[in-house]
Amino acid sequence: MLPTPVMMSDHSDDDTEFGVLTKTRPKTQRPPRYKVLLLNDDYTPMEFVVMVLERFFNMTHAEAFEVMLTVHKKGVAVVGVFSHEIAETKVGQVMDFAHRHQHPLQCTMEKEE
Repeated sequence: MLPTPVMMSDHSDDDTEFGVLTKTRPKTQRPPRYKVLLLNDDYTPMEFVVMVLERFFNMTHAEAFEVMLTVHKKGVAVVGVFSHEIAETKVGQVMDFAHRHQHPLQCTMEKEE
């Protein structure tokens, strides 16, 4: 539905302008996003970390290998950015998988700024 045109006058008989009245909508805020972080430890095998990245973050082998090296060298790496619910699920899946395979791999999340 189109807005109804409204005649606006500048008090001159010869000049007539038309304007459109519109309702302003409040801006919707994007929901906060959360970074999922993988933390380095001295015990989890590199191959296991690559498998986790491929399985839970849909990375190719090459991408997973690069991220694993970042975790190994820098101690931490962002492995994805998601809505709160998805980030929480990913963290839980990784932690559960690592625990079931008796690895101390740590995965956390933090709000993106």
